[in-house]
Amino acid sequence: MSGRREPVPFAFVAEADRFRSNVTPPSPQRASAGQLAGRLLLGLTIVAALVGSLMLGMPALSLDHSSTAPEHSQASEGH
Repeated sequence: MSGRREPVPFAFVAEADRFRSNVTPPSPQRASAGQLAGRLLLGLTIVAALVGSLMLGMPALSLDHSSTAPEHSQASEGH
């Protein structure tokens, strides 16, 4: 057992800073042409959906300034 006491409850947490591995991780594999095409298609689909929703939503968000006079209902004119 070690003679010193660690301030953490687990000794491996305190000694994790000193650990050095001699094993190099494998290099990441390159994406295939099909995977790149799929990612590109997915990205274009998302962008097209956002642009389409913006184009359809803009008329609903715009204020109508063409009618300056307040409109009266027919029920209020009869009385």
